[in-house]
Amino acid sequence: MSGLVGRHIDFLEALRGAGLPVSLAEDLDAFAALAALPWHDRETVRTGYAATVVKRQSQRPTFDALFDLYFPRLVGAGAVGADDADDLEGDGLPAVRDSAEALADFLERLEEALVDDGQRALQDLAVEAVGRFGAMPGRAPGLSGWSAYTALRRVDPTELTGRIVAALEQRGRVPDEARRAAGRRIGTFIKAVEDDARRRIAEEKGPDHVADVAIRPTIDRLDFTSARRADLEEMRREIYPLARRLATRLTREHHALRRGPLDVRRTVRASLSTGGVPITTRHRPKRARRTELVVLCDVSGSVANFAQFTLLLVFALREQFTKVRAFTFIDTVHEVTHHFRPGADVADVMADLAASTAHAALWGRTNYGRALTTFAETYGDAVGPKTSLLILGDARSNYSDLSLPALRQVSDAARHAWWLNPEHPRHWDTGDSAAGPYGEIVPMVECRNLVQLGEFVHDLV
Repeated sequence: MSGLVGRHIDFLEALRGAGLPVSLAEDLDAFAALAALPWHDRETVRTGYAATVVKRQSQRPTFDALFDLYFPRLVGAGAVGADDADDLEGDGLPAVRDSAEALADFLERLEEALVDDGQRALQDLAVEAVGRFGAMPGRAPGLSGWSAYTALRRVDPTELTGRIVAALEQRGRVPDEARRAAGRRIGTFIKAVEDDARRRIAEEKGPDHVADVAIRPTIDRLDFTSARRADLEEMRREIYPLARRLATRLTREHHALRRGPLDVRRTVRASLSTGGVPITTRHRPKRARRTELVVLCDVSGSVANFAQFTLLLVFALREQFTKVRAFTFIDTVHEVTHHFRPGADVADVMADLAASTAHAALWGRTNYGRALTTFAETYGDAVGPKTSLLILGDARSNYSDLSLPALRQVSDAARHAWWLNPEHPRHWDTGDSAAGPYGEIVPMVECRNLVQLGEFVHDLV
């Protein structure tokens, strides 16, 4: 489908593919809103789309990245062949060959724009940087002709930091403020270079290809094991809103299910007032049953991020459980329940948790067998017939003894037991993974992001 309607449909499909829940009603609302907006004003169009399809602020970066792909600021120079290597044309820019003189002139203009904080000038320079320094005409078949990495390696804006800070200090900025401003402006330029490289690749290979390959999913669908430092901070901010949504949903469902089995005697007695017709039924009170929860977490390497978020969500919902106890391990077990005291700050909890597990690796590497044996011998009484056992980890035990009898012992003692694994199932039972043997004793569940974590905890409660 071509034209504006086709581009609108493709854009919303890309949003759905990236994890934004765009319904058909919101699709129609967006199209109706856009019919009343001036299409020559790109930022107004962006705002109109966002107002109708974006539900949470955490989804906005993904929305903006996809909007820039399907409705780019500039059009042109989206394909570079080997014959064009010596005659590169940017969007409205003269054909210029990369050279030391061209680079020196570009850096001088970039420094001036960064000092002046000229947003339009920085965008134009980003376009020029990709067009002049980011072309890859000698690429292998099937690869893109543009690279933000190549452009930024040739034009390294961080080398200008000292001079930008000095210029800002001369204009009256204090040193700390000048450094923060310089870092922020350089970050803006780097993002603009990455955006323009994606725009050119989208013209070359189509926006759908870039949306599938280069656009990061929304924060709630981003894998714990591939998250960057900034992503982890954003995930922590999402934990408590996720807990509130889960608590509200659980309250509604518990309210709907609070009635117990039918009380026939009281129902028949009540029907006498309506001529024997049981218009209103009577039910026995339903006993509220809340489970005790024991969480055993592998906190080694990248798995630690997954364990921390699971612990935070569980303890944010601790009123849904009778009792919660948490244990962490690398090759020996420590109880960390006391770190999750009511009202504790998230950052403090994480710092305390890191401190309590810093000495956990007595043998320098993960050992599930030793940890399970220690847990069964030392903390076996924590698991009982009213307990749900939750094990968090990737089941990679460095080819050590798995201690399957110890796992079976604590699993049999529990009312329910689950194992959450942050790896994709295609990686299970590869290398030193013991997901298969452990999964035969405790059901293993894939849990790679906040969405899957929230769904599991909802079903657990």
